[in-house]
Amino acid sequence: MAKHQFQTEVGQLLHLMTHSLYSNKEIFIRELVSNASDAIDKLNYLKLTDDEIKSKLPADWSGEINIAFDEADKSLTIVDNGVGMNQEDLIASIGTIAKSGTKSFVEALTGDAKKDSNLIGQFGVGFYSVFMVADNVDVISKKAGEEQAYKWSSNGSGEFEIIPVTKESAGTVIYIKLKDEEAEEFASKHRIENIVGKYSDHIAYPIFLNYSEEVEEELSEEDKKAGKEAKKTTEKRHEQINKATALWTQPKSKIKEEEYNDFYKSISHDSQDPLATIHTKAEGVNEYTTLFYIPKTAPMDMYRADYQPGVKLYVKRVFITDDDKELLPTYLRFVRGIIDSEDLPLNVSREILQENRILANIKQASVKKILSEIKKLSKDEEKYKEFIEQYNRALKEGAYQDFTNKDKLLELIRFKSTKTEKDAMTSLEKYKENADSEQKAIFYIVGENEKVLRNSPLLEAYKKNDIEVLILDDKEIDEIVTPMYAAYKEWEFKDITSCEAPKVEQTEEEKKEVEEKFEDITKKIKDILGEAVADVKVTNRLSESPSCVVKDAGDAQMAQMAQMMKAMGQEMPETAPILEINPDHEIVKKLNGCADDKMIDDVSWVLLDQAKLSEGMEITDAVSFAQRLSRITAKAL
Repeated sequence: MAKHQFQTEVGQLLHLMTHSLYSNKEIFIRELVSNASDAIDKLNYLKLTDDEIKSKLPADWSGEINIAFDEADKSLTIVDNGVGMNQEDLIASIGTIAKSGTKSFVEALTGDAKKDSNLIGQFGVGFYSVFMVADNVDVISKKAGEEQAYKWSSNGSGEFEIIPVTKESAGTVIYIKLKDEEAEEFASKHRIENIVGKYSDHIAYPIFLNYSEEVEEELSEEDKKAGKEAKKTTEKRHEQINKATALWTQPKSKIKEEEYNDFYKSISHDSQDPLATIHTKAEGVNEYTTLFYIPKTAPMDMYRADYQPGVKLYVKRVFITDDDKELLPTYLRFVRGIIDSEDLPLNVSREILQENRILANIKQASVKKILSEIKKLSKDEEKYKEFIEQYNRALKEGAYQDFTNKDKLLELIRFKSTKTEKDAMTSLEKYKENADSEQKAIFYIVGENEKVLRNSPLLEAYKKNDIEVLILDDKEIDEIVTPMYAAYKEWEFKDITSCEAPKVEQTEEEKKEVEEKFEDITKKIKDILGEAVADVKVTNRLSESPSCVVKDAGDAQMAQMAQMMKAMGQEMPETAPILEINPDHEIVKKLNGCADDKMIDDVSWVLLDQAKLSEGMEITDAVSFAQRLSRITAKAL
C-alpha cells in the first residue's frame, strides 16, 4: 500500500474545502459529472482514431455516466466509462495542482476561510470540491488500453494512498462517503435530479440515476374488501435524468437564457452567469457552429504563461481537444465555449490544426464575431464598464498583436484622460470628437501612478491649450504596446514625454532670445549634472513648475525595449533624460544671475531630482537630495 503526501498547494485547498463556510456545496456534483464527461470525450476520440483502443472496446460501446446513492450507507457513487487513469495520472491529476487555473486559485487564498470560501463561487476547483461534503473518497480507475486498475483513497487531511485493484472495463468509479450532516441532503433522489437538471442537463452523454425504490402492489377492490394486505417489494430503478443533447446543435430560438447560462457554468466551472453569450451557426464554404461566452470575472490564470485555454474543439459533435491555444488569439484567452466543425477530419493532429486552412477561416470569423458582440456590449454603459474592468488590458494586447483588427480593438479600449473624472474613462472616438479641429494627434503619458501622472509638469502646456491627454497608468503593458499602435484613423499617437510641446504664444525670434539669455546657465547645469542627463534646455512647455524631464524619440524606443526586457526578467541600463528648465520660473531666473557656484550646484541637482519625482521616477541619491534641499532652505531663511 503506497502512501503519498499531497502537494502543499493541494493541502491548502483541501483545508479550505473541509473547513469551508461556502454555502453552494452542490457544485461538487457538477464538477465530478463534468470531469466524467471530459473522460468520455477523450475515449470517444481515441475510439475513432486509435485502432488498438478501438479493438479493446465492446462493439456497442457508447459513453454514459451513472450516479447511485445509498441512504443507509450515507454514500454517493459516480461512474463513467471514459478514458480512465493509471497510477501516474492519479498522482498528477489529484495529488498535485495540475492546472494553472487551480494554482492561481490557491495563490489567491487569503487564509480567511470566510473570504476564501467566496472564491469557490468564482472558480470551480474540480475534483477537490468533493471534500466539502465527504468524509472519505475512493477513486477506482482503469486506463483504456491498460490491464491494471488502481484505487486512490483519501480523507482529505494530508495524504492519500494508491493500491492496485481489479476492474473489468476502462473508466472511473468515485465512491463518496458523505459526512453525516451532508448525507440526508445529497443521498437523495430528488436532490440529485435537481442538481443534474440545473448544471448538467446538456452534458452530451446520458446521465443515469440508479436507486432502489419500495413499491407496494395495487390491490383490487375485492382483495381490499377481503382484508388482504398489499405486498411491498424493492425494485431497482435506472432512469436517465438529463437531455443528453449538445446545446450548441439546437436552434437559438429554442434555447432559453437559463439553459445557455447553465451550459456555460458546466463547461467553465463558474458559478456566475456570463456577461455575454455568442451563438453562431455558419453554413456555406465551411460549415461549423460556435458557442462562445464572455465571463463576468476574468479567469484567475489569465495572466499566467501556462493559462488553460477555455475553448473546446469538436468535429461533428466528437470532442477533439480542450488544450489548443491556437483556436483563438491569445488576447481572447478569457473567452469560454466550443467550436464544432463539420469539415475537419476526425483524426486531425495538433500539428495539422495549427496549419489547417478550415480552422484558420473559423478562427478569423470567430474573432470578427466576438469583437462585433463586444462592440454591441459597449452600447450598454453599465455592462461595458464591467467588461472593461476585467478585459481592457487584454484588448490592449490585441491592438498590439492583431494588425488586421487593430482599429476595431482600439475602438473598444477605454482610457483615463485629463478630461475624465475619477473612475470614468473615454474612447478614442470621443477623444477625437472633443479635440480642436486643427489637432491631428492623440497625446498620452505613461507611468505607474495615476495621481502622479495627473500632476505631471509635462501636462501644463496641454492644459493651457485645452488639449486632452490620455493617462496610461499600467506602465508594464502601456509602455510596450502604445507606441506600436502608431495611429488611429490617421491620428498619430504621441508620447508627451518625447514630442514637442503644443504651440504657445512665442515667435521664433523670442524663443531664440530666451535661449541666448539662458545659454550660460543651461551649459553650467549640463556640466554639473554630467552623464545624469542627455541634455539641458530651456522650455516653453511649463507654466508653473521650474523643471521637467523628457526623452527624445530615440530614447523613447530604448525605454520601450527596456520595459520589454524587464518583463522577460532582464535589466537594461536606464537612458539619461533631457532636463528642461522654465525660464519664467523664479528659481530659474534667480539661478541665472547667481554667482554662488555651490548654490548653482545644489539647485541644479534639485531641479533634476524634483523633476524626476514629479514623473514618479526614482532619484539616484535620496540622501544627497535631502542634504541639498536642507542647505538651500537654510540659506533662504
